[in-house]
Amino acid sequence: MAKGVFRSRFSLVWIVAVLFVTISVITRMALLLSTGHSGVSFAQGITSFVIGLLFDLTVGAIVIIPFVLQLWLQNDFIYLKKVFPFTCMFFVGVLAMLLFTGIVPKDFSPELHDALVGYIALRFIIYLTLYFLPYRFRIQWRKAVLYAGFTLVVFLLLLNAVSEWFFWQEFSTRYNFIAVDYLVYTTEVLGNISESYPLGLILTVLVLLAVLITIGVRQYIRNSVLLPLSFLKRTVLSVGLLLLPVLMLYVIKEKWRHFSKNEYANSLAGNGLYEFAVAFTQNELDFFKFYQTIPDSKAFEVLRQQLQTPNSHFVSNDPFSIERDISYSEPERKLNVVLISVESLSADFMKFFGNTRNVTPYLDSLAGKSLFFTNLYSSGTRTVRGLEALSLSIPPTPGQSIVKRPDNGGLFSLGSVLRKQGYITQYLYGGYSYFDNMKTFFGNNGYEVIDRSAIPMGQQHYQNIWGVADEDLFTLALHVLDSNSANGKPFFSHIMTVSNHRPYTYPEGRIDIPPSSQIREGAVKYTDYSINKFLQEASTKKWFDSTIFVIVADHCAGSAGSVELPVTGYHIPMLIYAPRILQPQQVNSLTAQIDVGPTILGLLKLTYRSKFFGQDVLNTPPEKQRAFISTYQGLGYLRNGKLVIQSPVKQIRQYTPDYSTGNASVEKPTDSLVNQAIAYYQTISWLLKQHKQTE
Repeated sequence: MAKGVFRSRFSLVWIVAVLFVTISVITRMALLLSTGHSGVSFAQGITSFVIGLLFDLTVGAIVIIPFVLQLWLQNDFIYLKKVFPFTCMFFVGVLAMLLFTGIVPKDFSPELHDALVGYIALRFIIYLTLYFLPYRFRIQWRKAVLYAGFTLVVFLLLLNAVSEWFFWQEFSTRYNFIAVDYLVYTTEVLGNISESYPLGLILTVLVLLAVLITIGVRQYIRNSVLLPLSFLKRTVLSVGLLLLPVLMLYVIKEKWRHFSKNEYANSLAGNGLYEFAVAFTQNELDFFKFYQTIPDSKAFEVLRQQLQTPNSHFVSNDPFSIERDISYSEPERKLNVVLISVESLSADFMKFFGNTRNVTPYLDSLAGKSLFFTNLYSSGTRTVRGLEALSLSIPPTPGQSIVKRPDNGGLFSLGSVLRKQGYITQYLYGGYSYFDNMKTFFGNNGYEVIDRSAIPMGQQHYQNIWGVADEDLFTLALHVLDSNSANGKPFFSHIMTVSNHRPYTYPEGRIDIPPSSQIREGAVKYTDYSINKFLQEASTKKWFDSTIFVIVADHCAGSAGSVELPVTGYHIPMLIYAPRILQPQQVNSLTAQIDVGPTILGLLKLTYRSKFFGQDVLNTPPEKQRAFISTYQGLGYLRNGKLVIQSPVKQIRQYTPDYSTGNASVEKPTDSLVNQAIAYYQTISWLLKQHKQTE
């Protein structure tokens, strides 16, 4: 039976399907073996492979579609001389229709119009050429088309498997929104890959493997050309195969892979291409559709209670407003602020948190001279989520960061508050600011955007695909800050580093870890070196003594774990350094990344009107301290040693997290804590939806 299936007109279709499933299963096995101490039990592993097979078959049913169409619609009659005039007339007629009738208006969709014209013209040229060739050459042509198509598909499947491997090594998960972003920013990503891996060797090996596989199944490809099958039988079989993916997509649900409490097992159960499609279609999740809610009035009531502090007063009795006046008894001091958000600076890179590799010697020494925040948690796992928290001071909303969404201008931001206070407000980035939509977001929310374009090529000591070396960024920053000071106005400058990012390369001779090693520890130590160099040079400037320097991570270097939201994957440090202004102090208060902005404003003792969800941690009672951690779907709320996680569809779970290992034990949800968690996320979703969180 199996032999008969593979010896038929559609043998190539079956080969492609089997090959895709085989590659997917091998990939899943490789990912499982690479996870190390993942905590995946034998039963979870078996379940992952069973559920994963369903997703593999679903995607496989889609992958075979081009071959089904080719083998269904391709027939010898188009090559016969007696019908060639009719074929010629058909294509000429279609071309004329496209060009002159306006059925596909060029001004409506020029890309579609030109693509159709080009395709039809190409087919006509091919048929015209074949018309003058002997019959056996026409058969060879059909074989060549299938050989080439099959080889290309095999190469792409192998390339995807390798890509999944590297993505898993970086993020410990299947494709997600990050992969979608990588597709959008192709230049940076391909550059990053080529600098991080032997891309030429990898591609060469994959091409050779694809060719060898094609040679190995060449008989089945010949069968698809030479073995006869009536058009009626081909039609019945093809329609069935084309309806199969529609049926499978309708029946099989993405939520099936979330079968356990172990996120490694859940990720293994997925299929990379399937998860990529899910992420692509879910750029933003409607909180009110996918998450458990409480009445809006109740949500705002809970939130207003949480935001009420001795130095804040709501400006109205509107139950759906969080606008309030913030004031301090001490006099205002309009000091300069330099906020350095450091790429992927996990807390555990620092000696204070147990690191013994000495990768942050300068920050370690600076901790004892600063306000050192030891209990701070990032909002998410990507730079854009950190930038959102630092600039907008709002909890993370499900889906993509606000930084990446359309119509994200005119929001209430740290930049807009300080600009109204007479500050020069800027965002400085070591890469090109079009990346991750930074230029549009910051430019439309109270900041002047300055990026690597402002550095003359001759003054760039080193660069990789992500941007210039951190020391070059800080050299640019010094020039900008000098210019700001000359204007006689206070300034707020947010600087975003890039060097602690794969491929982890940096200039030679700076630290004791050579850049050729291309390891994260080297990149971290180089960024530490660059911050030291920057502050040493800044200390010679006249504006130094009236400036507060804030050093904080955008997110951790990794957030993977056997639980959905491991707290260790969000623990980041913050140092606020101003030797002539602030007394060194260790701050152990539970702090959210969204609290950074209000805490800075609190140090300045500014009176301002706020719509921030974040609070001045140095003036917040301990009983009101909380933090937010998230993925694109999981929304975490940390308070009093408990973690509440909300996720689709309308799921609520409560844990007691282990702050040393990241593991967590499940417990019965507490109504008051759950309501607080819902209130924060529901109200920000409501305010954004109603366009109320504006400047």
